Amino acid sequence: MFSIFQDKSPESEKKQAAELFEKIAASKSDTRDARSARARLALLCRAQLDKTFVAGAEMADDHDLLVRAAKLEGAEAPELPEAPLYQQILAGERLVYSFLPEEYAEVAFTLGARYQRAEITAEQAIDAMQGLANQLFLYDLRLDEPLQIMKFLRDELAGGASEEDPSSPDDAAPPSS
Repeated sequence: MFSIFQDKSPESEKKQAAELFEKIAASKSDTRDARSARARLALLCRAQLDKTFVAGAEMADDHDLLVRAAKLEGAEAPELPEAPLYQQILAGERLVYSFLPEEYAEVAFTLGARYQRAEITAEQAIDAMQGLANQLFLYDLRLDEPLQIMKFLRDELAGGASEEDPSSPDDAAPPSS
């Protein structure tokens, strides 16, 4: 009734997201409501893990450009940006903030950067991200079954393998700049 008086600033929503994560992860209850809350939180975390991986990949490109520019100018190379602990996730019809503890966000972000730089393959990225997700889902959130993450990359791999045109030439030569 008095919702217009509630603080809906991004800072307060982020704080609420972190508190919600901590409350649900710390809960020892195994009631139907508690299991449902853990499952809903897991869905947000799955989306956030994917988004954090993508953010790491995107920021790796930007960072690499800044590093090259700094080298040309003889300046010190900038540090890689920090992983976002909060992401806005579309939940139903509205955007909500989701929170991931730093240890999960950093690993997902770093894996995205490593994948973008071709330091790891898509399969390695998927395996590492799924292992990270399994830790979160099975141990922190105590789900019975882990959720599968990285669907976008799994689909890309599956589509790429089946859509290859055998008549197209090999891409042995590097692209010209």
